[in-house]
Formats: sequence, C-alpha cells, structure tokens
Amino acid sequence: MDRVETGWRVVDGVATAWFEAPSLTAAAALAGRVVEVLPDVAVDVRATGLRVRVDPRHAGAPAVVRELGPAADPAPLQQLGVVVESPDPSAVRPFWQGVLGYAPAPDGGLVDPLRRDPALRIRQHGEARPLRNRIHLDVVRPAAAVEQASPGAASGPYGVRHADADGNEVDLVPGDVLGDGPGTADWQTVFGAMACYRTTSPAQQRDLAAAAAALADDAGFPLLVDLRPGVVVLDSGKDLWEEEAHGLAVDFTDLAGHLQAAARELGATADPGLPRLVQLFLDAADVAAVRAFWIAALGYAEDRRAGLTDVVDPRRLGPVLAFQDLDPSETERRRQRNRVHVELAVPPDAAPGRVATAVAAGGRVLDAADSRWRVADPEGNELVVVGGP
Repeated sequence: MDRVETGWRVVDGVATAWFEAPSLTAAAALAGRVVEVLPDVAVDVRATGLRVRVDPRHAGAPAVVRELGPAADPAPLQQLGVVVESPDPSAVRPFWQGVLGYAPAPDGGLVDPLRRDPALRIRQHGEARPLRNRIHLDVVRPAAAVEQASPGAASGPYGVRHADADGNEVDLVPGDVLGDGPGTADWQTVFGAMACYRTTSPAQQRDLAAAAAALADDAGFPLLVDLRPGVVVLDSGKDLWEEEAHGLAVDFTDLAGHLQAAARELGATADPGLPRLVQLFLDAADVAAVRAFWIAALGYAEDRRAGLTDVVDPRRLGPVLAFQDLDPSETERRRQRNRVHVELAVPPDAAPGRVATAVAAGGRVLDAADSRWRVADPEGNELVVVGGP
C-alpha cells in the first residue's frame, strides 16, 4: 500500500486507516461501500468517522480508499494489547481463553474473534513475582457465557474475582438483559448496552448499519456500529446507555427498541452470546499522577463524570482504563514488576513522538530495541510502545 497516497498505516500487522465524517449516517454510508468491496474487513463506525482495518496484502484496498474521497488521517491510529508473562504459558492459556471467549492466535496468544477487544499475548518469563499484580482485567459477558466459562471459585469484594495459575486476576462480571420486555430482548448490558446481529451478506450489513446510524443520529446519540464479516455490533459504549453517563435527552432503552425492530425487519438475527466488554484496571498509590501518564501516553480523555477515574479513547475505539487506590504501605507489592503489561502499537513514524509524550508525562524509558520502547509510568506499570509492523 502507498501510505503517502492513501493514508494507510500498518499497525500491529494490520493495514489501518481512519476517515473523518460529519455524522454517524455519513460514516455508515462510507462503511457500506467498504464492506461490499473488501473481504474480511473490520470497520468501526463512529459519529466522527470510521476506522477500516484489512489484511495489508489485499491489493484492492488503496483503490477503495481513493474512491471514498476524503483523505485518510493517520494521526489517530493505534492498537492496544495486553501481555501476560508466565513461566508456563500452557498453564494459563486455557484459563484466559475460557474467561475471555477468545480464539487462539498464531503467536500462541488469544484474540477476540470480532476484533473489538484487546488481544492477549502470553509470553514465557521465568522471573519469580509472587505478589498480586497492580494491573488486572475486567471482563463483562452475558450471564450464560460467564457460567459456561466456569473459572472456579470466585473471591473479592463483589464475588467475581478469579485468578489464573500464576495469580493474574480478572473480574469476570455477568451481564443482564436490557429492559423488561421483548422490545429489547436482543440487548445485553455488559457495562454498556450491546446487541450483536448475524448477517448473511454485505448488503444486509450495509443496510443495517445505515438504518442504525439514521436512528441514532435522529435521537442525537453517538452509537458505536462495528461491522465484521457476518456480524454487525450495535453498542452504546461503556455506561453510556445510562442517562447520568450520556447526559443527553435520550432514553436509550427506547432507542434500543427501535434499533432492534430495524434489525429484525432487515432479517438480521441476534446472537446473545457475543456481547463482551474488556477493560483494564490499574492500582496506584498516586492515582492522579498515574492516570495523567496514561491519558498522555494513549491520547485518552477523562470520563466527564465526577468521582470516576475512567479514561477513554475519545473515538471509542480502544478499551477503557480505570484506576483504584493502592495502599502506599504495600511497598513490596509496589516494587514488584507486574506479570501483566500493556502494549501500544502505533505507526512506525509516530512511535518516537509517542514515547516522548509518555516521558514528558512522568514516564521513564527502561529499554529500547527493534522499534520497541519499554516505558514505565510513575509507579512502574509498564507500557511497551511498538512502532514496527
């Protein structure tokens, strides 16, 4: 691909482009043209534009981009992943595959089959780290999927905490249906409200995306619409189906009913087992300092609600990060290197600037080699910035 001509960049091995759009309806119209031409494409439709991801070997991608008209903007392109280090990856992989509902990846890790939630890479590392991590995952799935995962006895203050063989933790939270009646039966609340529809053709995907975008624009709601081969995901975003979170004159349950009716009228079939939300939680003795680092390093924004520590991707493309207090007296735990860290893949030409931004926000570079920079936040939690293919 000619990155100068088209604005594409290879990010985490995937050719990726972002196109600005004036509305969700306009973005959905562009997405409909893409899915009819490119096989195995992932398109994320947002109120401000759309992200397109496709195998970089696909010869037709540049032509499709040129046909779309507006120049692609490489500035927002990035992909977050989670890395678990283990002395025996084979001992922890089945646990995480069951909890996440992910598929095996060629590199021995796990990937979201829908390419929405962050990949989990599992790498061998023999260093002894017996104390609790300061990073854990929250995974929210439908109650039936949580029950089927069967990760063993739960612990923690909410009775949803589980740990793999090395002690790496996850809060596995069961979701619920949205509303009380059949009008929203296709929807699950997995922190956000989400409905996943199976489709039988690109044309059906196109029509469902267009209908959903029109309904959401009419209501004034920034719906997330993700198109994957054979699937359309309609998503409020974390917490945004709740009035106090979205702050709009919108009854999301009412909008969800209209979206469900449109999907069924087009012949799409809901798959209640697919909804999932994955977020990261970081423990910190100085939440403000650590949070400021991650906002700068990831280009994220603060959740606008008082009393919350969430930071979010302003385009709602990446996972939410949240922070909670760590007792400063837990000095040994604070010194121990985590068994879990975050990887941030960015275009090669953007990586040095992203590292500089992270350092300016209180980070320090631990080492660098082969287009990879390992950066520690103010309390030692690690972010690896990857600028290679």
